[in-house]
Order: sequence, then structure tokens, then C-alpha cells
Amino acid sequence: MKFLGVDLVKPKVAFFDFTSCEGCQLSIVNKEDTLVDFLSLVDVVNFREAISDHGENYEIAFIEGAISREDEIQRLQKIRLKAKVLVAMGACACFGGVNQLRNKFENNLSWVKIEVYGDYPIETNSRVLAVDEVVHVDLKIYGCPPSKAEIEKVVQMIALKKVYNYPKYPVCMECKANGNVCLYDYGKMCLGPITRAGCGAICATAKRGCFGCRGPAEEPNLEQLKQIMLREGFTKEQIFERLSIFGGFSDKEEDAV
Repeated sequence: MKFLGVDLVKPKVAFFDFTSCEGCQLSIVNKEDTLVDFLSLVDVVNFREAISDHGENYEIAFIEGAISREDEIQRLQKIRLKAKVLVAMGACACFGGVNQLRNKFENNLSWVKIEVYGDYPIETNSRVLAVDEVVHVDLKIYGCPPSKAEIEKVVQMIALKKVYNYPKYPVCMECKANGNVCLYDYGKMCLGPITRAGCGAICATAKRGCFGCRGPAEEPNLEQLKQIMLREGFTKEQIFERLSIFGGFSDKEEDAV
């Protein structure tokens, strides 16, 4: 098989889900117009959302979801031992995602269990972890859910044995390129000025402020954005809440209060 005259290696890939909604995997199978082309690049041996086979002979492992239990840690470590390339796919895998909000209650986890599950018995770790807090990650695909176009680009680069270069600029640039009016002019909070681009500013274009699911852009100026937010009437608590949702700004949350 060739792409632009270059011989392609068709790697064996497997998709695995951990603590997540599985929306990242669904984003792949839902975009049917490019699904055949995507599948032509790889040999899928394990993908619970799409096929019934459960092959263990894979070179590339795509991991969706955060790690929230001891058995998930052990399972992920086994996958890492088999995979030549391990890809963290989506905000939960990259940062802990919405699940990592539980970490803010780790000093009172018993209360959280009762509030969420009542008397139903569950097994849980004290903290929700991103994939790279457990094993080495070779590549990350950001977003909630990640863009299928970006997933396809990453797979294409792997097949061509090339490095995928992520955008270093913020979502704001994509938003302006789309001809949008800044959401702050509408009185809406948006993390576009400090969030990594690559999504096409899909939320902002739909007049919904960016929630930072792709994590920080290179050298994000949080202090300047914080001043803009405060000037527009948002409270420190609202700023902290917005930064906290997906976990990508966990090391910057304290700067918001």
C-alpha cells in the first residue's frame, strides 16, 4: 500500500477504554465519511465499540479514559508491555478529565462515595490518574472528544514513521480565523486565549466558551486572561471552576484564586 508514492506500514492497533464515557472511541466510528480511509491505514485487532474480536497481537495501543482503580493500573501496565507505541486519547487519558474532579475531595472520599453511589459498594483509588502518571506515553491526542481528523493525522504520521507536530498557538487564533466575534463581547467566559489549538475552535464557533479540554497552549498567559475575566465581572470562584473541569490546568488552578 502506498500514500503519495511512499510505502506504508499497516500497523496492528488496539483501542482500550478505562474510566470514561467512551465518547473518544465513538467519535472515530461516528464519522462514517472517512471511516473506510481511516481503517485502510491500520489493522484493527481490538476495538470493543466496533468489532467483536479481541486480539492481543498489537503494536499501537490507543488508551481512552482516566485510571481510577488498582485493577486499571495493572491492566494498563500489561498493555504498555505489549505496545510499541502507546497513545493517550482524549482529555481523560491526557489529564484525568472530568473524573479528576474527585481528587479535590480526596480528604473526604467516603462522603463523595455516599453522595454519588449511596450504599452501593465500589472499589476506588484515592486519586484519579492520567495515563502518563502510571506508564510512559508516546503520544497524546487532546480534546473531549478529540477531533477525528486529528486522530487520523496521528495514525497517518505513525504509518509514515513521521513525527506529528501539535499546534503551539491557542484556540483564539483558530477562532479569529473562523471570523468569530470574541465571546467576551457577549459576556461569556472562554479559555480560548490559553488553550491548545487543534479543534478548529468548534465550541467558540458555536457561541459556547472554551472549557480548555485540550490543555494549555505553549506559554499560556493565565495572569492576563485572569485580569480580563475579572474585568468582565467573573469571580475567582468561577475562574477556578472553569480551569478545573478537565484537569489540563491543574498546575495553574491556584493562580486563579
